[in-house]
Parts: sequence; C-alpha cells; structure tokens
Amino acid sequence: MLPENQDDLTERRAAQPEIEPISTAEAQAILADALAPYLADGWHVLDRSPAWARLTRGKRNLDVRVDLLGEVEAHESELTPLQDSGRLIAWVLLLTSLLLALAVAAALGIL
Repeated sequence: MLPENQDDLTERRAAQPEIEPISTAEAQAILADALAPYLADGWHVLDRSPAWARLTRGKRNLDVRVDLLGEVEAHESELTPLQDSGRLIAWVLLLTSLLLALAVAAALGIL
C-alpha cells in the first residue's frame, strides 16, 4: 500500500538538482595535471585510462582516479603478489640467459 503523501515524496525527490558528470576529455586533463608531480618525482606509469592510472616506484603502487565529479583520489599500496612473482621470474630468466650465454661462449672457445 502506498503512503498518502506519495505525491509530496515524488516532488521532493524530483526537486533535487541533477549531478552533471564531467566528460572524458575533462577527466583526462584533470588526471594529467594530477599525475605531473608524481611523474616528476620518479613514479612510472604501469597502466592508464582516461579516468585512472596506476603508477609504481620501488615496492609501492599508486592508484590515481578521477571520479565523475572531477575529484582526484590517490591510494598508495604495496606491490601485489603477482608483481612480486613477476619480478622474481624476470630476475631468474635474466640470470639463466646470462649463464647460458657464458656457457655457449666457453664452449666455442670465445672466453
């Protein structure tokens, strides 16, 4: 059963101003301005879209987002386990290829 003041509730709800979201181009411009100090400070961009970016430096991640109203939010966190294992795999492959190159050079008599 509907309340007796249904029309009053509907009018009050409709009277609130609508929120105008920013455009994609505006989000890109705001994000570029927000990222500039971080990039100058030595952070590297891992991934980027018009409204958010993930930066990394050392063992830290920084997620920067622009919401629909144009507000910038930054959240810093540790590396993910996937990033840690990826770095470990990269080091193992690098050392393995170096040892393999040295073994081939020694077998050919270059060293």
